[in-house]
Amino acid sequence: MSVLAITGGTGFVGSRLIALATAAGHHVRALTRREQAARAHIDWIAGDLGDTVALARLCQGADAVIHVAGVVNAPDRAGFAAGNIEGTRNMLTAAEGAGVQRFVHVSSLAAREPDMSAYGWSKAEAEQLVAHSLLDTSIVRPPAIYGPGDMEMLELFRLARNGIALLPPGGRLSVIEVGDLGRLLLALANGGNGGRSYDCDDGRENGWSHREFGRAIGTATGKRVAAIALPRPLMMAGAHLDRLVRGKRAKLTPDRVAYFCHEDWVIDASRRPPADLWRPQVETHAGLAATAAWYREQGLL
Repeated sequence: MSVLAITGGTGFVGSRLIALATAAGHHVRALTRREQAARAHIDWIAGDLGDTVALARLCQGADAVIHVAGVVNAPDRAGFAAGNIEGTRNMLTAAEGAGVQRFVHVSSLAAREPDMSAYGWSKAEAEQLVAHSLLDTSIVRPPAIYGPGDMEMLELFRLARNGIALLPPGGRLSVIEVGDLGRLLLALANGGNGGRSYDCDDGRENGWSHREFGRAIGTATGKRVAAIALPRPLMMAGAHLDRLVRGKRAKLTPDRVAYFCHEDWVIDASRRPPADLWRPQVETHAGLAATAAWYREQGLL
């Protein structure tokens, strides 16, 4: 049994990672901003990425850190910098101070296009901090993540249930199921292939066109969908409208429109983890069906 320090443990990816970690016999120390119910094999550490005292407690006695937490949506560049750059810097400092050897960092494919969005810029800057640290590090760049528990794709499933798939104007993407990502993070935390940066996906060569993926979501909801590509100016107008209506809670922002409309979010196959370390287990059509089933169980679909 090893002790794993995990950030972002109350979020979509982190909660699935914790479930996998405890099922595999690991003891987890997890950072949380809100009080959590007691659970076997989990020590909840109250604090956030700006709380250096809490981060020191989180890392004390840990065999590895898995840094999942980050900001995916912020009203401005400063918000991304605080969450993704300074938060990562603080975690590295805490891990080094506690004598932790392994540090697994969850980045994003957006980091390969740092000039495209503030999000991508912040993730690229965070990667540089990790790469130049004194720790034994691994960096993982997941593509679009889906699976039971995900709230980001819920609206896509709801639209598909009504026979519609609203898509970016073109391009292709890779995807990965949340459990598959969690299994990779655990494999790396256990000492597999440190010092490397990996892309990961569902194993589909050349990824999915947005139209193909929209139709796959339709199939998962039991509907044949009409795929409608939205021009970038219309998406940008929608982002400004969302900001007017929901303010800082807006889901569709100009930064995200720039990200969504990029033509190529397919992983680099040469950067996949070696097969003896990890390979995806969840076939995407089955994974999407399981996601739709979870939404129904929660009364969301």
